[in-house]
Amino acid sequence: MASTVTEAAVSKNFPAYQDAAEREPVIITENGRPRTVLIAYEDYLRLSRRDRRVETTADLSDADLAAVEKSEMEPGLEHLNAELLTDKHAAD
Repeated sequence: MASTVTEAAVSKNFPAYQDAAEREPVIITENGRPRTVLIAYEDYLRLSRRDRRVETTADLSDADLAAVEKSEMEPGLEHLNAELLTDKHAAD
């Protein structure tokens, strides 16, 4: 669970909120709205490792696109292929 505090409170007692962030995220508000989150460095590292690199299909070669279109689910998941075919042009 995260705790929520005002920017003014953090400004007055930053060391205490640093300690609190070691236990749980601290949501810092400004004018009553969440603005930033203070988290432990280890949590930041864990989250940043989960960051994914995204590429658009426009960056793929014709051969790559053909390979993607020919791909199928692993055995036992064939039922998901039907979803791909049903929604194939939904984003067009």
